[in-house]
Amino acid sequence: MSLLNRSMLDPLKMRDWRLVPAAIAVWLAALLGLLVSWWCTVVIGVLAGSAGALVLWKRWPALGLRGDGRGRWLRRGMGWSLLVCGAVSIVPTSWRLKDWEQDPLRFYADRGEAAHLTVVLSDRPQPIFSAGFGGQQAGARLASASAEVKEAKVDGQSIPSTGAVVLLVPMAGWSSLLPGQQLRADGTLAPGDSAVAVLRVRGPPTDVTPAPVWQRVAEEMRAGLRQAAGVLSPESAGLLPALVVGDTTMLPQRVVEEFRAAGMAHLLAVSGANLAIVGVATLLLLRLMRLGPRLCATGAGLTLVGFVVLAGPEPSVLRAAVMGGVGLLALVIGRERAALPALATSVIVLVLHDPMMATSIGFALSVLATGALVLLATRWSRSMADRGVPRMLAEAVAVPAAAHLATAPVVAGMSGQISLVAVGANLLASAVVAPATVLGLLAALAAGLFPWLAEFFVWLAGPELYWMIQVGRHAAAIPGAVLDWPTGWWGGMLLAVVLTVGVLLLRHRRLRVLAAAMVVGFAVVLVPIRVVAPGWPPSGWSSVACDVGQGDAVVLATDEPGRAVLVDTGPDPGAIAGCLNRLGVSRIPLVILTHLHADHVGGLPAVLGGNAIGAVAVGSGRLPAWAWRQVQSEAERSQVPVLWLTAGQRLNWPGLTIEVLGPRYADTTQEGEATGTEINNGSLVLRATTGSGRVLLTGDVELAAQADLLDTRVDLRADVLKVPHHGSRYIVPEFIDAVRPRVAMISVGAANRYGHPNPGTLRRLVAGGAMVLRTDQDGDVAVVGDLTVVRRRDPRGPPK
Repeated sequence: MSLLNRSMLDPLKMRDWRLVPAAIAVWLAALLGLLVSWWCTVVIGVLAGSAGALVLWKRWPALGLRGDGRGRWLRRGMGWSLLVCGAVSIVPTSWRLKDWEQDPLRFYADRGEAAHLTVVLSDRPQPIFSAGFGGQQAGARLASASAEVKEAKVDGQSIPSTGAVVLLVPMAGWSSLLPGQQLRADGTLAPGDSAVAVLRVRGPPTDVTPAPVWQRVAEEMRAGLRQAAGVLSPESAGLLPALVVGDTTMLPQRVVEEFRAAGMAHLLAVSGANLAIVGVATLLLLRLMRLGPRLCATGAGLTLVGFVVLAGPEPSVLRAAVMGGVGLLALVIGRERAALPALATSVIVLVLHDPMMATSIGFALSVLATGALVLLATRWSRSMADRGVPRMLAEAVAVPAAAHLATAPVVAGMSGQISLVAVGANLLASAVVAPATVLGLLAALAAGLFPWLAEFFVWLAGPELYWMIQVGRHAAAIPGAVLDWPTGWWGGMLLAVVLTVGVLLLRHRRLRVLAAAMVVGFAVVLVPIRVVAPGWPPSGWSSVACDVGQGDAVVLATDEPGRAVLVDTGPDPGAIAGCLNRLGVSRIPLVILTHLHADHVGGLPAVLGGNAIGAVAVGSGRLPAWAWRQVQSEAERSQVPVLWLTAGQRLNWPGLTIEVLGPRYADTTQEGEATGTEINNGSLVLRATTGSGRVLLTGDVELAAQADLLDTRVDLRADVLKVPHHGSRYIVPEFIDAVRPRVAMISVGAANRYGHPNPGTLRRLVAGGAMVLRTDQDGDVAVVGDLTVVRRRDPRGPPK
C-alpha cells in the first residue's frame, strides 16, 4: 500500500506539508546569515531554489508519493514554494543582512564610542529586574527598548545607519514612552547580538514626539486595567495585567520566579494562546448570535486586531498575533489540516519581514509550541480517547504535554534548567487561564467609561488568579521540581536528541519495556538525590543558614515542631520561602531584621505572606528610608506589630534564648543620609543559646562596631559564628579570637560583585580552628546536636 493510500486511511496523517520545507529554508537562511555571515543566506537560498526546481522538473515520485493527483499537487506546491522563497532569500534578505553586517555603527560600537542617535521606538521600554543589595532597593532601575535609527552622529560626524538598535536606559524618564515615538538619545555604544549596536543611555530622552493616537488609547486602557486590579491582593493584581497584555510591572518577582520554575512563565507574556483565547471567545459569542461563518471570521479578526492594539503592536505581540491566528484560521474554515500551512506561512512572512526573528527565542518557542499543538496534541488526545480516556481530560493532558515536549530543548538551552513539573502545573492551571484572560480583557475595555464595572470583572477573575499563583507556588516548591541541564546550543541539542530517542522508543511496543525500565532506573537515582533528599531537614537541627544568595537569613529552631525564629530574610522572596518550606517552618514568633539593607529585608513579603508571624523586630536604625517604609507597610498589610530591640534585652522560647548584645556604636534613628558602613555598624548583634550551644549572629558589623563590642568586654564566645558582612575583609582579628568559633557560617552569593568571602578572612577562621561553611558552595547549612554539620548541597556530590 502506498504512503498516499495509508494516509487516506488515517485523517490525522493527511497534513498539507507543501510550505513546510520553504519555511525551514527561510528560517535557516536568516539564522545562518545572522550567526555566520550574509553569504550563508545566499547559499541556503540557492540550495532551496535548486531543490524546488528539481522537484518541479522531475516526473518520478517525490517524497514517497506516487504520481497520482495528490502527489502532483504536493510536488508542485512544494517545488514552487521552495523556488520562490529561495529566490527571495538570495536577493532581498541577503542584501538586508549584508547591510546589517556592514552597518557603520557596528564599527563604532566595537570601539565603545559615544554617539548621538535619533530613533523611533519599536516597543515599550521593558523593565530589567535586579536584586537588591546594600542600600539599593530591589526592582527595575534599567529598561531595554528596541528602536530604528533615523540619524546617527559620532564625534559630530553623521553616520549613514538605518539599522535597529537596543537602548539600555534608566526607568526614570523612559518608562512612560510608547512605540512610534521619535526621540533623541545620547549614550555610549556597545556591540549587540541581533541589533547593530546597544546604546547605553544615562539621561532622559530629548525632542520626544507625541505617540500615535492608537498607542495613547491602548496605554489608557492598560492603565485602567492596572488601576482596576488594585481591588485584589498585590500578587493577583500584578498577575492580571501580565496575563492579559504581558505587563509585568506590578508583578512581584517571587511570582515570576515561581512561574519560571513551574514551567508556567509563558502565561506572563503575550503569546499565541492569548489571542487564540480571545478569538475563540469571540467566535463562540458570534455563533450564539447565529451569525454566518464569514461574519464570525470577520468579527474574530477585528477582535484580534483590537487585542494587538491593546497589547501594543510590538514585534513580540505581532508574532503572537500571527501564531494565534493559526488556530483561529483552522477553526473558521473547518479544516484541521489547514493549520500546518498557515503556521508555515506565518514563519515565512515573519522572517522575510524581519530576519532578526530567526534568532529570537520567543519566536522559536511560539513556532515549536504551535507546531506541537498541530502535529502532536491532536493525535495524542485522540489516541487517549480511543483507549477510554474522557475526551476533555485527554485534550487537557495532551496540549501542555505536547507544548512542553516541543519547547523543552530551547528552554533548557536558554536557562540551563528543565522543569519536571511543567506538564502537571499547566494542566492544573489551564482550566482557569481562559476565563481569567477574558475577564481581564473585559475589565480593560470597561475601565475608561465604567470603572465600577471593570472592578467587578476583576473581582470575578480574582479566584482564578489566586488558583494560578497557588499552583505555581506549590509546583515550584516540590523538591527536585527543576533539573539542572547544560546551557547553550549543545545543551538544547542534547535534550532534543534525548526526547527524540524517547519518543521513538515509545512508538515500538517491544522497546516500551526498555523505556519503562530506563524511567524507573532514572527515578530510583533521582528520587533519593533530588526529591526525597534524605537527611534534610536533619533531625534535631538547631540553626540553619539559608542559601539566599548574596544576603543573610538564619533560622533558629525552638522545641516546638514547625516553630522557629528567623533572623533576616535575604534579598529574594523566593529563596527564603523555599528554605522555610524545606525546613517545614510555618510559625515564626519573631522575625528579627538586623539592619535595613536590601540583602537582609528583601524577602520579608514572602515571609509575612506565607507563614504565621508573631512580630517583626528591628534595631535602632531607620535607614535607608525606603527600606523602613517598606518594612512598616508590609507589616501593616499583614497586621503584624513592629518591635524595637535594644542592647541588653533577652528573649525566651522553649529551647531557644536570644540576647541582644548590640549595637553599641551607631544610632541611625535620625532622618538623613548615612553611608553603607554606618548602616552596617548599626546592625543588631545577637547571641542565641540553642540545643547545639551558642550562636553569635553579627549582621554586617564592620571594624568600628566590632572594636566597640571588644571595648565593652561583652562576652562574645560562641560555638557557631555567623561571620559578619558575608566574610568581608573588614573583620578585626581580635574579634575572631574573642569568639573562638568551632563552626563559621558565611552567607554569601556565588560569583558576587564584592569578592566575598575575603581570602584573608577565610585563612584567619581556619587558623583559629573553625570549620568554614559557605552557602554559595554548600547550600543550606544546618547545625545539629553536638555541632554536627549537615549540608543540603555539597560541591563534591549529592546532599549529605
